[in-house]
Amino acid sequence: MQNSIRAEREERGWTQAALAERLDVSRQTVVALETGRYDPSLPLAFRIADLFGKRIDELFTPSTTPARKR
Repeated sequence: MQNSIRAEREERGWTQAALAERLDVSRQTVVALETGRYDPSLPLAFRIADLFGKRIDELFTPSTTPARKR
């Protein structure tokens, strides 16, 4: 999943640590979210969207990479 968390955070002049504190997660979680290594749970996605004053679909978009077949 792709997201615009980093752009939203930087637009507000927040550090990763400041965003982590506002979301009640670790800075490492923010790093993983911003780099796309971690997709948030639905409750966390709602908290992120609420914090930025956006809808979830404005922050998160499906990845353009096709899913691997198992």
